[in-house]
Amino acid sequence: MFERSRGGENALLIQPYAPGENDESVLEEFAELARSAGARVVGRLTARLERPNPALLIGSGKAEEAEAMCEATGADLVLVNHPLSPVQERNLERLLKRRVVDRTGLILDIFAQRARSHEGKLQVELAQLKHVATRLVRGWTHLERQRGGAIGLRGPGETQLETDRRLLAKRVDQLQRRLEKVEVQHAQMRRARVRNEVPRVALVGYTNAGKSTLFNALTGAVAYAADQLFATLDPTVRRLPDLDCGPVTLADTVGFIRDLPHDLVAAFRSTLAEAREADLLLHVVDAADPDRDLRITQVQQVLDEIGAGELPQLMVYNKIDRLEDFAARADRDEEGQVDRVWLSAMQGEGLDLLRGAIGERFAEQRIHRWVRLSPLAGRLRARLFAAGAVRAERSDDEGWQLELDLPRRLAEQLCADPDRQAAALREQLLDAPADLADA
Repeated sequence: MFERSRGGENALLIQPYAPGENDESVLEEFAELARSAGARVVGRLTARLERPNPALLIGSGKAEEAEAMCEATGADLVLVNHPLSPVQERNLERLLKRRVVDRTGLILDIFAQRARSHEGKLQVELAQLKHVATRLVRGWTHLERQRGGAIGLRGPGETQLETDRRLLAKRVDQLQRRLEKVEVQHAQMRRARVRNEVPRVALVGYTNAGKSTLFNALTGAVAYAADQLFATLDPTVRRLPDLDCGPVTLADTVGFIRDLPHDLVAAFRSTLAEAREADLLLHVVDAADPDRDLRITQVQQVLDEIGAGELPQLMVYNKIDRLEDFAARADRDEEGQVDRVWLSAMQGEGLDLLRGAIGERFAEQRIHRWVRLSPLAGRLRARLFAAGAVRAERSDDEGWQLELDLPRRLAEQLCADPDRQAAALREQLLDAPADLADA
């Protein structure tokens, strides 16, 4: 058995593919993943799979070819763009005498590097431990030895493998309990935003589509943005200013990718809740990507998986600066609603078009008009001020005149009380003709 190397910067990539599915863009994306993890790609090998080899995944001939390429290129790490079973991973390591990491392990490694928040680190560690748990299958001979023998070291006779499994399970349980507490806290924060009736918008899209750059351009934030896969991991929420519809929150979420590991999606369920509980999704697409239609489909699959597939979407085609003679524009659907915006977040082109489209989406959900309250409606007046719905006020002997600007849902809640003052407010806010909105 070889000693597993602690290095691993020089990587050989192995791309298994089914007959008729050899796509160069898939291997190139995998190479970008490897570089994002800090590896230096020194070789690439494609392997046609008629039927996966249960022992090695790839055929024995290809495995020998991979060993020869490792020797020739000096690769000390082998990355396989396919999930490996524990047996396949162990057998490949034994044959190649190098560390072997599959696609899931590579993505987890990138996430471990990028996690910054307490919750993000817990989520990554949980996903990593669940992945490692499947690898504790007598891969190293020291795990088979029973404890005991020397004075002070004699134990109950359990093997090191059993000890490691027990400690790992204990740590997984501990992490899950911590994450449940964090998730409760975040759920309370999200409910507070709902009570304040602030519309929520979330940026979603394929990784490296430019979501964080767009987020910074719209909000003036300084969220980390780079031309690499999974540059953003932890979600960031900021208020989106200068909209005709009033205040809106914008959330920047983790980017999606094809074949995103299911365990990772499950571990990041609270992070992805920003997308799942949004009122509107801004689906950011790299307009210059030749495979953009495929990327849209892959993002939609992940959205369906996390329960956000039916939410309203506004398509945002970013990076038009990489297209020749292409100007920013907003396209409307058959009903006259803006359904896609073409812009460049890096150059700042088309941002006003996007702000206008977002404001248009939420403007119809708000009510802006003057109302009159009697002197007996002091409690209702206080609730309107507490909700931030009052933009101006005038008073006279007959009570108050208030200029209100508030979401329709909040207006319905305020008018739901059975007392006469709430009924009078309903007549002026919800039952009045639309052309009196700015009277």
